[in-house]
Amino acid sequence: MQSWTSLSVPNYKVKVDSKVRIWDTEAQAIAEVTETEIKLYVCGITPYDATHMGHAATYITFDLLQRLLMIQGRNVSYVQNITDVDDPLLERAIRDNLDWRDLATKEIELFKDDMSALRVLPPQHYIGAVEAIPLVIKAIEKLIDKGAVYKIDHDLYFDISSDLNFGDRSHLSIDQMIEIFAQRGGDPTLVGKRNKLDCLLWRAHREGEPSWDSPFGAGRPGWHIECTAIALEYLGSSITIQGGGSDLIFPHHEMCAAQGEVMNNATFAQYFMHTGMIGYQGEKMSKSKGNLVFVSRLREAGIDAMAIRLALLANHYRSDREWDDALLQDATDRLAKWRKGFAKPEGPEIEATISNVVDALNNDLDTTKALAHIDSWAEKAIADSNSEKNSKLSNTGTLARFVDSVLGIAI
Repeated sequence: MQSWTSLSVPNYKVKVDSKVRIWDTEAQAIAEVTETEIKLYVCGITPYDATHMGHAATYITFDLLQRLLMIQGRNVSYVQNITDVDDPLLERAIRDNLDWRDLATKEIELFKDDMSALRVLPPQHYIGAVEAIPLVIKAIEKLIDKGAVYKIDHDLYFDISSDLNFGDRSHLSIDQMIEIFAQRGGDPTLVGKRNKLDCLLWRAHREGEPSWDSPFGAGRPGWHIECTAIALEYLGSSITIQGGGSDLIFPHHEMCAAQGEVMNNATFAQYFMHTGMIGYQGEKMSKSKGNLVFVSRLREAGIDAMAIRLALLANHYRSDREWDDALLQDATDRLAKWRKGFAKPEGPEIEATISNVVDALNNDLDTTKALAHIDSWAEKAIADSNSEKNSKLSNTGTLARFVDSVLGIAI
């Protein structure tokens, strides 16, 4: 699948001694990312509705991570999937009397437009579930060879007991897993399962549903095996960072890792990184609740996409936080202040500001501190301009290029 258009980003490099540190969900601790070759896999959307603030927050976070690694000279191979066939998509298409393929195509294009507007760097590989079906079939065959698959009627299930480390990534009790599994697409009460948490690999054809031929009979992929197959095909037997929203910790990322490790007898991901949830009017923003604020609607209303990006960067990526008009207004005011400070070709010295921003971001992407350092520079630039204090001037354009390179904010 074609990704969105590549962005023109300044090729800014910094010299730093410190390493990027992130919170690793599996280790439940801050981990130092020492690798120079980074294999990043981030789970994409199911395209049955437009991009909301929760989506945007996640993809902006991993865009920020990628930018931070790149300005430090790391090579990042970034893969993102898109679940362009799944139950929620099919259900929405039926509800709206649409062909599921047309609905997916429309929403994928809107998502790409939103990502471009938010200056999110496109992944090198943007892979749809439909085009990945041959990879899914190959992955299931590997799991069959490992004795990790069994059949219920004509459906194929992954036996979680084949992964001796199952549960280590999510740190939940069995009762918690079962409860969450039922809420997020699982079927713990299905008769015939060896374990309530065993997950679907291949759903046999049902009347009225799309299906594809396979050695197991006509059908379509389960949710988790899709990401496992794509990640391992494009990034190798072990990836560096598996990323997504915190609602994917279980079951999705636990299942993906379990399947991948059984397939290859290798660690699926070195680090698991998760973003907090965005709430609206007191509840988690989600399609099922219908309490959504869409990027495209804000853009249509004339809101600067850079203000939206700044609003989502204003708080720490791991925090569950609320979207409201005040947050957006603060970001709009902040963007105006930055642009006023950057308006003149020369301003206060920039070396300390750049160093402080990088240090803050190295510390688990502490955007609150990073943005505050730019605020301080902009406020000083405005004050110095007003008072005509022109000692120790620096090239404002250099800092603007840095801000675009690492924070993704086009001044």
